[in-house]
Order: sequence, then structure tokens, then C-alpha cells
Amino acid sequence: MSPRGFTAFPPGRARRPRTWWGAAWNRAWEADALDAGPLRAGRRLAAAGHVGPITVSPGRLAAAVHDGDTEQAYATRVRVAPLTEDDWDLLAGEVAARAGHQAALLAGQLPRDLADLAGVRLLPALGEITPECDCPEWDHPCRHAAALCHQVSWLLDADPALLLLIRGRDARQLLAAAPAPGGSVPRPESTPPSGSPGQARVAPEPPDAAGTAAVEAYARPTPPLPPPPGPAGAPTLPLLPPGPDVDVDALRHLVAVAAERAAALLRQH
Repeated sequence: MSPRGFTAFPPGRARRPRTWWGAAWNRAWEADALDAGPLRAGRRLAAAGHVGPITVSPGRLAAAVHDGDTEQAYATRVRVAPLTEDDWDLLAGEVAARAGHQAALLAGQLPRDLADLAGVRLLPALGEITPECDCPEWDHPCRHAAALCHQVSWLLDADPALLLLIRGRDARQLLAAAPAPGGSVPRPESTPPSGSPGQARVAPEPPDAAGTAAVEAYARPTPPLPPPPGPAGAPTLPLLPPGPDVDVDALRHLVAVAAERAAALLRQH
């Protein structure tokens, strides 16, 4: 799981997030603040474009932030407590139970009902955010960390699934960990179809006039479904618009995971 980098925002951007996820992120980290003054100062630094390129890695945000007056740049980091293995298992189970959740994650969205799942809090709670900065200020957070957190809310406006990476994993890992619908079901022994690809399968022999016992009928092997397409038959993605945040390899992997899950669901029926 590689960190993701984002280019610096230009000055003059709106100070408030536009989406529910962006606003919820701000409410979460601002709840840890000891003083409202640095929050307002950080909002002004963010809007003025004083935050450099942002790096998002599991449980960590980082950027160089400089003051508007002195132009002194400070190494600013914000650590976010990662979710536990049990939390990720619960999230994966919820995603696996709903096809709509999988489709949303594949599209780069994050369903709102995952924000506060029973037993799992995706947004950080009190004490789960630790700002770090080499500036001389003692505020918690300082205005530089506040500016970084404000701009992260703008990143979440465009890519709410980025919150998963902030909490320790990305959407691709969550989808890969989600169990197949219905759980793991042993596959019956089967006989591969005869003939070359594209040739019609041989139909089973009809039962005799006396019929066939149910035990014997259900014990007969059934021909398997064709396997999901491999690398040679991987889905072709349309060209995406240029931009610094497009991860084509990750998107291609998510589409392949969805195809495999669909094939697994069909095999069970």
C-alpha cells in the first residue's frame, strides 16, 4: 500500500468543505482542539494556499506549511490512529453484504452508513488524532496542523474513500478482504466440459423409465462455470481525464475484484 501524494491547492479556495464527508472530517478533528484561535488561523492559512503538497499514508498526513508573514516553512504531520483488525473485518463484512457498497467503492465513493457502523467508528474519535509540527507554538493543534487538516477536508470532497487510507487501509484492500456473498461454500466435484472452447457441451443422458433416486441425482457432478477472465481477458477501461489523483492500476484492480466476486456468486447458484 503506497502513500498518495496531492499537489498543493492554489490560494483563494473556498474555506469550507462542500460534501458531508469533508464536513464530518472537520468536525472530528476540531473536537480535539483546545482553542478556537488556531483553528481560525489555520483556516486562513489553508485558504491562502500556504500548505504545500500533501502526502497521505496509512495513519499519517504530512505537508510543509509556511506562515503568511515570515514565509518560514514547517514540517507538519498529523497522525491518525488506525482501525484495528476486528474493525476492518466488520467493515469488510458490511461491504460484502451489500452490492451497492462494492459498486460505490469501485466508483471512488464512500457510503455514509459506513461512517458509524455498529462497533466501528470510521471517523476519528477524541484522542485519535495527534498533530506534530516543528514550529515553536504549543497549541493543540497549532495553526499549521489545522491548515493541513482543513485542506484534507477538501481532498475528501473529491475522494471520500481516501478516509480509508487515513485510517490504515485503502479501498482496494477493503474490497479484497470482503468475503464472497454467502460466505465460503465448498464447490462440488465436477467434470470439465468436453470438446474445444466454443463447442456445445454434451447433455447428460436422460433417466430410464423407472426414474432416478434423489440421492443419486444430487450426487452427479455438474459442469463448472467458466472461470472469471484472467489478465488476458481483463476488462478494458475507458480513457480517464488527466489529473494528479487518478490511479489507473488501482481502479483496474477493483474492477477485476468485482468481476471475480460476480463469478463467485454465480457459481453458488
